[in-house]
Amino acid sequence: MDIYIYDQHTGEDKTYSKDAIADFLHDHLDEFGDKREDIMRAIHYAFAEKPGQDGYVVVGVEEGEIVGAVIMNETGMSGYIPENILVYIAVDRKMRGKGAGKQLMNAAIGKAKGNIALHVEPNNPAKFLYEKLGFTNKYLEMRLNRS
Repeated sequence: MDIYIYDQHTGEDKTYSKDAIADFLHDHLDEFGDKREDIMRAIHYAFAEKPGQDGYVVVGVEEGEIVGAVIMNETGMSGYIPENILVYIAVDRKMRGKGAGKQLMNAAIGKAKGNIALHVEPNNPAKFLYEKLGFTNKYLEMRLNRS
């Protein structure tokens, strides 16, 4: 698998456009996914040229096709709020269990400056990969949705 990393400084490869990445994630996140427009917002944040917004996109490719993708948003903070939020990761269903997720995560972690947080559902099989990579569960997430 070839791995490409895009950010606001490198731009996007038109072969693997923001739309293609969003479509891939929307299709392969399965029950753990979000609406396509929410995925696009995370991608736009990673490519934003606004102060305080930054991040990057990691794309795994085999035979010219996207087989995995990671969206990492940088928070601009540090300490109790980590510098990075791993917003999305997905691997093509045909590639699962073959190490593609680990390769993508290692590339994403390697580019990150500072700590990384992520949200994972307890029944998501990716939880085991995160634990193998050293992620721990220190906090219980709670939200007040006001919409």
